Amino acid sequence: MTVTLEQLQESIPGYAKDLKLNLSSLLRQTELTPQQTWGTVVASALAAGNQDVYSALLDEARKYLAPEALEGAKAAAAIMGMNNVFYRFQHLVEKDKYNTIPTRLRMNIMRQHGADPVDFELWSLAVSAINGCGKCITSHERVLIEKGVSEETITAAIRIASVVSAIAAVLNVEPVAVPVAG
Repeated sequence: MTVTLEQLQESIPGYAKDLKLNLSSLLRQTELTPQQTWGTVVASALAAGNQDVYSALLDEARKYLAPEALEGAKAAAAIMGMNNVFYRFQHLVEKDKYNTIPTRLRMNIMRQHGADPVDFELWSLAVSAINGCGKCITSHERVLIEKGVSEETITAAIRIASVVSAIAAVLNVEPVAVPVAG
């Protein structure tokens, strides 16, 4: 059974009430377009790895996203899941030799995603923040600034990533309570 956004929000325990309140307000931020907001939500939910959170937010996002944008947001989460591990290793190992070895990982989707390129960068940044890859965060933030995206817009996307990630973490151990019809 698919969890609705309302059921998801009602399942957030009292100790995490701030997450519930933040989610509601962040979905109405004026710094982001609806496509940027909901694409960030989808990419963040996929990266956060909780099935109920992902399903509920994906179902809601379908109301706001064209199919290309929805697939672009999912693609950003998928490719950054791989890239964040690889580039976080390069960054954290602190050995220059690793930066000279070819990556040899396919990343065609970064050029062929079909979504707005700025939005794809924003979604990639949000996923990189969830995954804690400093190298990717720096790279995607730099591209966004070069493309004229404001720090306020970038911060709005990261707010969404942080709240969606936190809700997923809570609901990984506090399962969503779905009412039984009867």
